[in-house]
Amino acid sequence: MCGLAGFLGPPNAEGERRLAAMIERLAHRGPDSSGLWVDTAAGIGLGHARLSIVDLSPAGHQPMASKSGRYVLVFNGEIYNHLDLRGALEQGGHAPGWRGHSDTETLVAGFDAWGVAATVSRAIGMFAFAVWDRKTRKLVLGRDRMGEKPLYYGWQGEGAHRTFLFGSELRALQAHPSCGAEIDRNAVAQFMRYGHVSGAPAIYAGLFRLTPGCLAQVSLDSPEVAVTPYWSAIEAAHQPKPEEDPRETIDALDALLRDAVSRQMLADVPLGAFLSGGIDSSLIVGLMQAQSERPIQTFTMGFREPRYNEAAFAARVAEHLGTQHTELYVEDATLRDVVPMLPDIYDEPFADASQIPTFLVSKLAKGSIKVALSGDGGDELFCGYDRYRQGAGLMQRLEGVPKSLRRIAAGAARAVPAGVWDKTLAPLRKVPVGKEPNGQWMHRMADYAASGSIEELHHKLVSRWRWPEEVVNDGREPQSVLAGLAPPRRGESDAERMMLLDQLTYLPDGILTKVDRAAMHVSLETRAPLLDHRVVAFAGRLPLEMKLRGASSKWALRQVLYRYVPAELIERPKMGFEVPVGVWLRGPLRDWAEDLLASQHVRESGLLDALLVGQMWQEHLSERFNWGLQLWNVLMLLSWQRRHCEPAQAVGTRR
Repeated sequence: MCGLAGFLGPPNAEGERRLAAMIERLAHRGPDSSGLWVDTAAGIGLGHARLSIVDLSPAGHQPMASKSGRYVLVFNGEIYNHLDLRGALEQGGHAPGWRGHSDTETLVAGFDAWGVAATVSRAIGMFAFAVWDRKTRKLVLGRDRMGEKPLYYGWQGEGAHRTFLFGSELRALQAHPSCGAEIDRNAVAQFMRYGHVSGAPAIYAGLFRLTPGCLAQVSLDSPEVAVTPYWSAIEAAHQPKPEEDPRETIDALDALLRDAVSRQMLADVPLGAFLSGGIDSSLIVGLMQAQSERPIQTFTMGFREPRYNEAAFAARVAEHLGTQHTELYVEDATLRDVVPMLPDIYDEPFADASQIPTFLVSKLAKGSIKVALSGDGGDELFCGYDRYRQGAGLMQRLEGVPKSLRRIAAGAARAVPAGVWDKTLAPLRKVPVGKEPNGQWMHRMADYAASGSIEELHHKLVSRWRWPEEVVNDGREPQSVLAGLAPPRRGESDAERMMLLDQLTYLPDGILTKVDRAAMHVSLETRAPLLDHRVVAFAGRLPLEMKLRGASSKWALRQVLYRYVPAELIERPKMGFEVPVGVWLRGPLRDWAEDLLASQHVRESGLLDALLVGQMWQEHLSERFNWGLQLWNVLMLLSWQRRHCEPAQAVGTRR
């Protein structure tokens, strides 16, 4: 796993120096070596920062040219079936005379033999790349199917200075003098809703992230970026669901997962895994240990708050499997040290508070290993989130009630002040410590009940701020990437629809962004076997009852897991990677939050309504409401802006 960056624009004698500055910003992604390739006459520059994982020798150095000299490649990620691809190239008489055994060399040889699109379609892996075709003078960018690896791009500058920039992180693009880096208020509104910027547009106007499963092509002669898919998560989710014997299906899933894990254990450096003690990570570790002659190294984070702590469960799973286990508990002092680092770790605003333990467990693991496998993807593929079951159940109960009546009733419920609901519902609903008060809960439930479709309900379920334009000054939330999604297909259930929606947005833009940035900040490669596209396709073929049975989620994964770990070590209410952010903001992080939320600072930011933010902060401190998640968005935005943006920087908006 590495970092890449580059440019395409008018010839400039300063090209190599500018490229070096871009790559220097990505040193954390690739501390082992770096490389630059510039063709001044063509206006192209490709740079690479290398984290050596497979083939540690100079034979894996990038940028790398194909044997014919036609293609020059910079590549970030891993191709897990590259040995199979090498075999196919050799059988077809296309082997170039291998210099080493890196997957980068395999990939560029495939480009020579089969072309870029055909090679990528054959690849199993996670990746982002940029390849320059010296014959056609075209640049092609590519990103893996599920969005594990990031890739940003966009035209920046004016007139003779207009340049196409691309890179693994926005900070690399900002190092180029053509990059304007003007904040897009509309993207800010979207960030406030989700806690991350979602879809193609980035936080800066004119910059974009490449959609997962797509290639993008651009040239100086044809400057309009042509984005084309080579794989579709939608089609993978909508495969025929043949009737099969459940035991045979579980056997097939077990075999496929063993193969996926085995391929992802290929590395020339120490390897281990994250272990939370939940279904997904326990399954991955169980499959790893079953195929390893030595104890697998496993790592977990613990919390002092019992309601959020899974470390004890992880320790029991590790003991059963015989792994070499390490755990670390999050202390108040650690929180105060890490939180100011978050704007550097995430160079685009990001506000999932589990980013803190994700960074800490990555840092912990990096002390012993260079590659960590994780269980990411299990919830979105195998129906793991409670919202799938609960959302589908709610829509089913609402089917017999006219939409107009639902909306009238919901409006009436929201019109009752939250404090009145608190008193009215107190005898009926006991509020757990740290959870939202009854009035806040009632307003949220009323909003859900007013939903006219499963897409509308899902949109609300994944929203932190359900009306972000109320807090973002002059921001208009852009249309969701899901707005143009085709309606549900015949036979597609509400739960399956929500899983697909998350696969297209929350998984790449939230979960995978969180893990990639946290791990790469400490130069640790992470791999997610459940996101092998063959596993994704297998999950798409499974009927819902193989994923959700009553209140039991991820049924098929559980059946495979129980072959490696006893059910009694796993069966408990789902906790997720939750953190007590509301409690932290009233406790160890209060001083830090007070500084950022001071009214003059919020006003000076120019982005948010200082009066509304101040009111919510006071309500949170008084415990009248639990605004922890919403305030975390505010805090991450303000701390990011303070770190990455000049005070006098123009703040733009895109209509």
